[in-house]
Amino acid sequence: MKIAVVVPTYNEAKNLGSLVSRIEALGIPALRLIVVDDNSPDGTGELAERLARSRGDRMTALHRESKKGLGPAYIDGFRHALKDGMDIVIQMDADLSHAPEYIPLFLRRLETADVVVGSRYIVGGAVDRRWSLLRRFLSRFGNLYTRLVSGVQVRDATSGFKAFHRRVLEELNLDRFRCRGFAFQAEVALACERRNFRVSEMPIYFTDRAMGRSKMSWMIVWEALWRLPQLRWSPQAH
Repeated sequence: MKIAVVVPTYNEAKNLGSLVSRIEALGIPALRLIVVDDNSPDGTGELAERLARSRGDRMTALHRESKKGLGPAYIDGFRHALKDGMDIVIQMDADLSHAPEYIPLFLRRLETADVVVGSRYIVGGAVDRRWSLLRRFLSRFGNLYTRLVSGVQVRDATSGFKAFHRRVLEELNLDRFRCRGFAFQAEVALACERRNFRVSEMPIYFTDRAMGRSKMSWMIVWEALWRLPQLRWSPQAH
């Protein structure tokens, strides 16, 4: 099976090399990495291009003109993966908070599921032990708010570590997704649930980013506050 790992980037030059090395160390022959860069001023796009050139068809660098958001970056990556005939598409962060070493376990889960969600909030899952109590509370509260107002059933509604069979992304209407920030993760999960796909949550340990700064902003939080309730009452699934 042909497998694509889609990774959006913005100012992740300090983490990208390590991510690529760890993915390659998995030794999965049919795996291809697709990096979608939003014209990072720190040179992430140029680094991705150099890495891709040295790896032939095992890595692709997509370049967008400006910072357009996480959700649209994933959609562009999904479309590229489908166009290239990928059978399985995995999405993950570039900051190493999602350990690539979970990928083989995701693939095993997909033998009996349509979608796999890496979850911090089921038995066996956890967040970085170095997080303060305040950060843990905010993370838990944000996830609970997302589930309550959107209607998403998965326990980790904001997880950005997911794996899909090709048929899932083909059936979802990618043109209808509107969320640009972390609310996109709930939007995708809800769309999969409404389509009655078999969604399986797998416990993961979510570590803090390796290097660089978080992309969270008040604009992203504001988007979640007003878009998530709309998802619950939307008359149509994506």
